[in-house]
Amino acid sequence: MSEIIRRNIEEKSVVWFSVTNKYIVLEQKTSDILLQLNNGVSIETISRELESEFQIPPHDAIDFVHKINHEIHIPNTTNKKLEPDHGSEYNIPPFYNTKLYGVNDQVFKVQFQSEFEEYLIHPKFSHLELNASDKSDHTFQVFTENNVTFLIIDGAFIGSWPREEIHYFQGKFSMYMVQFMHNKPEDEWMGIFHASGLGNNEKSLLLLGDSGNGKSTSLAILQANGLTCLADDFVPMDIEKKHVYTFPSAISIKRNSLETLLPMYPELEHTAEFHFKRLNKIVRFLPPKTNQPNHNLPCNDLVFIKYEKNSGLNFEQISKIDAFQQLIPDSWISDKKENVEVFLDWFSNTNCYKLTYSENDKMVSTIKNLLKNDL
Repeated sequence: MSEIIRRNIEEKSVVWFSVTNKYIVLEQKTSDILLQLNNGVSIETISRELESEFQIPPHDAIDFVHKINHEIHIPNTTNKKLEPDHGSEYNIPPFYNTKLYGVNDQVFKVQFQSEFEEYLIHPKFSHLELNASDKSDHTFQVFTENNVTFLIIDGAFIGSWPREEIHYFQGKFSMYMVQFMHNKPEDEWMGIFHASGLGNNEKSLLLLGDSGNGKSTSLAILQANGLTCLADDFVPMDIEKKHVYTFPSAISIKRNSLETLLPMYPELEHTAEFHFKRLNKIVRFLPPKTNQPNHNLPCNDLVFIKYEKNSGLNFEQISKIDAFQQLIPDSWISDKKENVEVFLDWFSNTNCYKLTYSENDKMVSTIKNLLKNDL
């Protein structure tokens, strides 16, 4: 019997499968049948119960149970898919450049084989660069062989990723920085969210939205209006407190946001631009402004935000199930069973909103009031 965890949210069930580390939203009756199958109850027994409960023909009942078994239960409880092995054999090459980054009271030394590897990491952390240091707490080595990029940390092989999976490499690099800077190993993190995390002195919230919706621009506007940027694009949340923690990568600012942001951040006018061809975007990077590197705050509000010209302001509560289905695909959630339970309990108690705006002042006021529990 494989591990399955279920939480009923609104009128649906969210089901997690340990074998595939997959979340599926189902009708509650379907999830009941799924759990019966996983507990070894026969298809015939379940079908008879279904036939009696809903007064349906026997063949319809058994067909329905067979379908759940073959399309959902079996694929997610057997034949665990192995992660592809891109190779752990390597030769340490000469390194083209070495950078030192200061985070909290730690120094990270990062050795890059070429400009390609440096471009994957340095732009978002350039504001943390140190000219020199008498120490380095951790050494990251990044190099590429046969279009596969390798990550070695403190002499230990961490992983390797082909070019089409390079965003997984960037995520793993950041995950180790988070672990070191907050002194929490991976299994003490509930998840990493592709969002913007911001807060006041008492609580935080997550801003979410598809690329192009203006999430990072909204974060920059809110930071200019006195709120704290905890993290952008890579937002860590721990298991123990269920708090959002700081991550010091810079906020990415697209060209079309400069007109709005330059009055707030005149330094952006002379900030270097970076062209990310894979993402087809040209951005500048704005450092987060926080003097509390270990800052962490509780979070129970998710806001799906979008800038839309001439929309005024529309703020409304949305279905948690709709929010969940948007949150999960871009998030890393710990696959440890106990952590999954904490995550589902946390999400069940969140408030989910949609905010569409064209007027910055009204957007700022709404977010500040939400953080003050004043809506």
